[in-house]
Amino acid sequence: MNNEDITKKLTLHIPEILGSGNFSKYAVLVPLIEKEDGINVLFEERSHKLRRQPGDICFPGGKIDKLDHDEQAAALRETYEELNLRKEDIENVFPIDYLVSPFGMIVYPYAGFVRNHQRIIPNPAEVETIFTVPLSFFMEKPPEIYHVEYKVEPHANFPHDLVVGGENYKWQPKQMEEYFYLYNGRVIWGMTAKILTHFIEILR
Repeated sequence: MNNEDITKKLTLHIPEILGSGNFSKYAVLVPLIEKEDGINVLFEERSHKLRRQPGDICFPGGKIDKLDHDEQAAALRETYEELNLRKEDIENVFPIDYLVSPFGMIVYPYAGFVRNHQRIIPNPAEVETIFTVPLSFFMEKPPEIYHVEYKVEPHANFPHDLVVGGENYKWQPKQMEEYFYLYNGRVIWGMTAKILTHFIEILR
């Protein structure tokens, strides 16, 4: 391989997150609804029959399908399916920063306004119930933040002899922040709370 070959390869390469080709990719929508008390944020409680995270509070969304035109199309498709909405029921959709999980997942969030929210009929296969929270609540009340620490434990066959320091190598512990919002007995946490916190930061 010569200079010209390398230059051609690098010219054609589009940078992305290293290893992201192996990541699971999801898209969600932060649904905004205009009510008498102002703008509200809509949340779902996941069906208690689901195998994964039953009963957790989340935004509409799910895994990006190969047939989805892009991340936004995936977020809207999942919202239509979970809330039985139509294309004309959601407008002014905007992307916000995507989230890269340490567990091999990328989440692409969007915010959009739901018109005619009286039409919403939760899909019982995926959604136990829905509820709304005034946006002003999140604007006025910051989340509670707690920390989770992950301990590094190399497998038994790890080649310590190839690492400076060997078995005494000083691994850097990993720490993750977990955000919590408490509202009328509901607990909003995890990725949903992180996305929500970021959304509020943009508005501020």
